[in-house]
Amino acid sequence: MWNHQVDLNLIYIVIRGAEDVNLAMQLLTAFEQWKLQDNNKQKYKARTNEFLKRRCCNHNINLFCIFICEKALKESSAIEVAISETVNDCLPFVEKDKTQKE
Repeated sequence: MWNHQVDLNLIYIVIRGAEDVNLAMQLLTAFEQWKLQDNNKQKYKARTNEFLKRRCCNHNINLFCIFICEKALKESSAIEVAISETVNDCLPFVEKDKTQKE
């Protein structure tokens, strides 16, 4: 479905938040569909610097945080959620993990 290119940090966050594999798969599917609708990826590109200034460097996580805030956490800021996931909660996978897969 995703050509085995899904970010490990994204999978980690979704499974940790969903606590159910079926719900996690539904979220990932909905997220992939959302990215393609209404130019959401392009809208994120306009906000990229806001995320990067706050040390949120994983674009997949940032996009997912925007998705979650739009769909479920309407009172939360996507940047604050991204900060929580990347800085405060210390995502476990780093860039070198991607090279080990290849």
